[in-house]
Amino acid sequence: MDKLAVLGAGSWGTALAIVLADNGYNINLWARRQEQIDEINQRHTNARYLPDIALPENIKGTADIGEAVRDVDTILVVTPTKAIRDVLSQVKPFLKKPVLFIHGTKGIEPRTSKRVSEIIEEEIPENLRKAVAVLSGPSHAEEVCHKQPTTVTVASYDKDAARKVQDMFINQNFRVYTNHDVIGVEIGGALKNIIALGAGISDGLNYGDNAKAALITRGLAEITRLGTKMGAHPLTFTGLAGMGDLIVTCTSVHSRNWRAGNLLGKGYDLNQILDEMGMVVEGVRTTEAAYYLSEKEEVDMPITKAIYELLFNDKPAKKAVDELMGRVKTHEIGELSDILMQRMEKEDSPF
Repeated sequence: MDKLAVLGAGSWGTALAIVLADNGYNINLWARRQEQIDEINQRHTNARYLPDIALPENIKGTADIGEAVRDVDTILVVTPTKAIRDVLSQVKPFLKKPVLFIHGTKGIEPRTSKRVSEIIEEEIPENLRKAVAVLSGPSHAEEVCHKQPTTVTVASYDKDAARKVQDMFINQNFRVYTNHDVIGVEIGGALKNIIALGAGISDGLNYGDNAKAALITRGLAEITRLGTKMGAHPLTFTGLAGMGDLIVTCTSVHSRNWRAGNLLGKGYDLNQILDEMGMVVEGVRTTEAAYYLSEKEEVDMPITKAIYELLFNDKPAKKAVDELMGRVKTHEIGELSDILMQRMEKEDSPF
C-alpha cells in the first residue's frame, strides 16, 4: 500500500495514523521529540497522549521531517495551528513532486485570522500540491483508537481529492462523508472550541443543563453568522462539522476545551490550567482570532466576545455570563432565516 506522512504525533494525529494503518497504509509519523519517537518505534505506544493504546507496527516514528515526507503522495498535517507555518516551511524543501495535503487541525491563526487550508496554500507552492482537503467532525481520539463508531466529513474544492481521502479513511468503525464547503467545515471545526470553553465555564459555575443547552444553541447561531459571512453554506453548520462537533466538544470530559473551561469556571488561572494540562487547548487562541475576525467582518458574536474578555481581559466568569443573560431582547431565528433564504435565492437548491 501507499506510504503516507502524518505530521503531528499528539492524540488526534496518532489516532488518524492508526485508522490509516488499520486500512493497510504504511505511516511515517513525525514528531519533534526524539524521546517520543523512540517510544513509538520501540514500544509501539504513545502513552503521554493515548495511554494503553497499542500502535500498529506499520506506523514508523521519525523526528526527521525530511525522512517523514520522502517519496510520499499524501501528507496529513495534524499539528497545533500555531505551529503549521513553521512545519510547512520545513517540509517544502523536501517536496520533489506534487502531493495531496490533508489537515485535521481545528483552529484559526490568531495574527492573520487565516484558516488552515489558507495557510497551506500560502506556504506550499501550487506546483507542489495536488489539492488540499480538511477532515473534521465529532471525533474524540480516545474513542477512535478504541474502534468506537465515529463519523466525520472531508471537504475539498477538488471533488476527486475528497473522494480519495474518503476512500483512504473509511472503514467499518470510521465512516467518512464528503463535502465541498471547505470554509464551512473549517469554521465549524475551529469555532466550536470557543463554545466548548463556554460550556465548560457554565458547568464550572454549576449553572446546569438549561444554561449549557442555551449556550450550545446560541453558539451555533453565531458560528453560522460568521461562517456564512465568509462564504460558507449555512446548512454545513447543521451537519457533522457544525452541530455534530459542537455537541461532542461541549459535552464530553474527553474535550480539552471543555475541561479548560470547567476549571476557569471554578476560578483557576488560565496559565496554570494550560501548564497542568500539558496539551494544546485550541479554543484559547481561536477565541482571540475569532474575536478580531468578527470585528473585521462586522458580525455579532456575543459569546465569543464574552469569552475573549474572560481569557484576555480578566473579566470574572460569572460577570461574563450575567452580561450575556442581560443582553437586549431579540428574535431567535430571524437573522439565520434571512441568511438561508438569501443563499437559496442564489442557488437552485440549498443542498
